[in-house]
Amino acid sequence: MTTIRVLALTGLFLTSLAFDQADAGDARAGRQKITTCQACHGLDGLSKNPESPNLAGQIESYLTRSLEAFRSGERKNDAMNIVAKELSDEDIADVSAYYASIQVDVLPP
Repeated sequence: MTTIRVLALTGLFLTSLAFDQADAGDARAGRQKITTCQACHGLDGLSKNPESPNLAGQIESYLTRSLEAFRSGERKNDAMNIVAKELSDEDIADVSAYYASIQVDVLPP
């Protein structure tokens, strides 16, 4: 049993090293960069437009990967491909951190 615990703790430690905190965005800076996003995704990341998804409360890594895919053209959307093309890696990290930091409460029916 002790060997299993040591292996599990070692695995957790190595996994934590894999996540580089330098890649994490700055939510405060992201809040200053979302002016363009607000037109489609709402002032608070909760879209009023049925064609645009909610961004508030999304997982940061998902938002980052999505924006990178729009920027590269791997993911297609006319508006997002244009907007994302102008974003730097830092902009993407900051905007993703901001939207991920918004707490969304869900009330089941």
